[in-house]
This record gives sequence, structure tokens and C-alpha cells, in this order.
Amino acid sequence: MPEKTDQQYEHVISLCRDVFKKKMKDYGTAWRILRPSSMTDQLFIKAQRIRSIETKGQAKIDEDIRSEFIGIVNYATMGLIQLDLGPSDQPSMKPQEAIELYDKYIYQAKRLMDNKNHDYDEAWRNMRISSFTDLILMKIHRTKQIEDNHGKTIVSEGIDANYMDIINYAVFGLIKLEFPEDDIDTFSSEKEIN
Repeated sequence: MPEKTDQQYEHVISLCRDVFKKKMKDYGTAWRILRPSSMTDQLFIKAQRIRSIETKGQAKIDEDIRSEFIGIVNYATMGLIQLDLGPSDQPSMKPQEAIELYDKYIYQAKRLMDNKNHDYDEAWRNMRISSFTDLILMKIHRTKQIEDNHGKTIVSEGIDANYMDIINYAVFGLIKLEFPEDDIDTFSSEKEIN
């Protein structure tokens, strides 16, 4: 992975982890009661709100797109934990255990991104943030379909792979928001022609 991408990815996941820790202090690990399908619905709400803000050009409540992308990273990571452990009727977990599991799954997603980034040669840097929103929504709809099929797929990846892709698309969106000076204008050559 290019060093800049590695540093920016680490910066973004440290922001997400910090929010995860702070919310755990406020709410404990109440999320442990959620079934994976409920995590998927929560991801849908957040991604749909981003798309709505992007389309309308404004938000009426005081949470911006950045906050929603952070929420997507965190809910998808919690979703991976829930896929592994299953939901709990007693949603208590030691904070240190929750952080260790969070790191385990966020770094699995990072390794996947590193492998894909090698093959696609950082193509994501030429994409618009709104495309990440749409891709996240598509992955959520795929996940819902897999859940409706009781987790069975014929040729497709499973729910866990979709959650990891969702994490990575949200991280890419956050990198573009956090480091706008690195944003590449994909269509500058077209603008010059016109």
C-alpha cells in the first residue's frame, strides 16, 4: 500500500475508533443486542441520509456527512463482530474486549483494501464521494438480499465481505473529506476541452 494511503487510512480509523470508544462510555455495549440484519438497517439509514444530504445540498439536523461516514465504519465493524459472536440478550462486554474485536475486524478490512488497492492501483482516488455513497447503498441492498436468503449465496461473497467493502468505501469517503488537498479532479481534462 502506498505510504500516504496507509497514513491516511490509519488517521481515519483512529477517528472512528475514538468515536466508538466515546460512545461505549456513554452507552456501554448496548449494540451487542442487535442482530446483524438490524446492523444492516442502521447502515442503510446512515447511507441514505448521506445520499439525501448530497442530493438536497443541505442538512436540517446537526450531523454532517463526515459523522455519518464514521457511523458507517463503526456499525459495519460492529456488524462483523455480531456475525462472529452472534447477538447477546445481555449486551455487556468488557470495553477492552470490544476494542480488541473492533481492531481485529477493522484491520481485516484494511488488509482487504490493501490487496484490492494493489490490483486497482488506487483508482478510488479518482472517484467522487457521492460514488462511495452509492456503492455503500448497493452493498447494503446486496447484504439485505443475502439476509433475506438466510445467508445463502450461489456465487456471491457473503455478508462479511460486503461489510468489509462498506467499511473501506466509507474510509475512502472520509479520506477525501479529511484530505481535500489530495483530491484529484477526474474530469479536469474534459473541462479543459469544453
